Amino acid sequence: MCGICGELRFDGQAPDLDALARMNQALRRRGPDHEGVWHTGAVAFGQRRLAVIDLSSAANQPMVDEALQLTLVFNGTIYNYPALRKELIGFGYSFFSQGDTEVVLKAYHRWGESCVERFRGMFAFAIWDSKARCLFLARDRMGIKPLYFASVGGCLRFASNTQALLAAGGIDTHLDPVALHHLFTLHAVVPAPRTILSQVRKIAPAETMTVASDGTLRRRSYWQLRAERPLIPRTEQEWTEVVHEALREAVQQHLAVADVPVGVLLSGGIDSSLLVALLAESGVRSPLTFSIGFEDTPEERGSEFEYSDQVAERFQTDHHRIVIPNAEVLDRLPEAVAQMGEPMFGQDAVAFYLLAERVSHSVKVVQSGQGADEVFGGYFWYPKMVAARGTALERFRDHYFDRDHAEYLTTVAEAFHGPDHTSEYIEQRLALPHADTFLDQVLRLDVTTLLVDDPVKRVDNMTMAWGVEARVPFLDHPLVECAAAVPPEWKLNSGGKHLLKRMARGLLPNAVIDRPKGYFPVPALKYVRGPFLHFMREVLTSRACLERGLYQRSYVEKLLNAPEQYLTRIQGSKVWHLAALELWLQIHVDNRAPL
Repeated sequence: MCGICGELRFDGQAPDLDALARMNQALRRRGPDHEGVWHTGAVAFGQRRLAVIDLSSAANQPMVDEALQLTLVFNGTIYNYPALRKELIGFGYSFFSQGDTEVVLKAYHRWGESCVERFRGMFAFAIWDSKARCLFLARDRMGIKPLYFASVGGCLRFASNTQALLAAGGIDTHLDPVALHHLFTLHAVVPAPRTILSQVRKIAPAETMTVASDGTLRRRSYWQLRAERPLIPRTEQEWTEVVHEALREAVQQHLAVADVPVGVLLSGGIDSSLLVALLAESGVRSPLTFSIGFEDTPEERGSEFEYSDQVAERFQTDHHRIVIPNAEVLDRLPEAVAQMGEPMFGQDAVAFYLLAERVSHSVKVVQSGQGADEVFGGYFWYPKMVAARGTALERFRDHYFDRDHAEYLTTVAEAFHGPDHTSEYIEQRLALPHADTFLDQVLRLDVTTLLVDDPVKRVDNMTMAWGVEARVPFLDHPLVECAAAVPPEWKLNSGGKHLLKRMARGLLPNAVIDRPKGYFPVPALKYVRGPFLHFMREVLTSRACLERGLYQRSYVEKLLNAPEQYLTRIQGSKVWHLAALELWLQIHVDNRAPL
């Protein structure tokens, strides 16, 4: 796991090594173990390494293979690399390292652009092909690893986060009006290739991009998720067994490929609890587990310790309970926002940031339950959408959008007004072929798009800020493909995640299985009052915010005067949304907010 960056010139000049150094410096927290730089002709690569597989210097990057005329920078983990390595040796390749990085490089030489179709894992990488004089960029199917790029003054630059691209300089920081619309209607999701900054773009999940030496771009999507029933139907019991085996294999794969200890982020929900149970099934004894809790509010508890404690006791884990007072949450909010490659509204972002800090004192790698709700139908809004009437867009919009278009127009200044970009986008995505039912359409959209730019991005940013690699077995693509074929009723039954609950019966305490659906709670960012409201008021009435002129002041004042009255359909604080974006812009664009 690492941070990567690079520059390819199209104007005949040498790469800007000072800009590359600034990018590498901005990535230092993603890779504290080693820094590498390589350049030749029109191209330069930088990399910060988090050593997890093959801890020797032989696996340092940028990795150069002179014989093959290829150079690679790679972020991620390829779980099936031992099998691929063996296959490549059979083709006559020899290896000078023991990890997955060199396997990526030689797989590209053997199979070209289609090498990505053979990888099982999470990855973002760049390869300079000296013979073909082209740059090859790729991102994993589920978008677990980020990869941003920008065309700047006669060159293309890429990096693992936007902070690095901004540090390199020359970025136009005007806001993208379409992205802004998505941001405020889709819970801070801005689907690829856009970002909130008009000049910064990102490689989409399951996409490769080949950049020729003259700057010509060619993009290719190499995987699509089908949500269709198999030709031969399966019973509920058969589906339970198939899913159980697919998840067991994913957990084992995510555990086995590491030369350092692997822990688990144990929330107390069924997802992370199942990971602990399946590790026990695999013979792991006393795994490290970590749970975090916050102060309660009258409306909501701030921890799920009563459930995580039961799981830790049953499996005799080496358990770490972490309690964060509200004062620390507030003091460190700007620090967490500084680690966001894009603005995030999820109230648990700061939770993951503070949890990852503690985890980093014990392990470099953790498994996390992200993705289970989207893959197996766990959220409360799915049954509401299914029961609703109207078009697919109306059923989705009325139970998910943070703001309808009319409210959006009252939120932002007239300069950012335009058509209903989000409705148009969602309608197109829902209508894509190869989904049997409306719920299949919704879950496929969630898994391939919304999940990527909300919880998955959040976990990557917040854990990598502390040099911790978060692995997400529920997003192992064979498991995702298997789950997409499951009939929708066996996802929504039992209050959601029906098959997972069947699987868990007998493995986990009944209290964990039968409990109401919980979320990673940070109540102070949902029920905004007291010092948190004061903080957000200061952000939204600051000189920077007023001069930016992004928001309509009447809307801001309405939210500030009664923040707890204005929650989104999925229970997010609307005033926090506004404050979060403004704080992100002050930190990353203005460079004038205190950290």
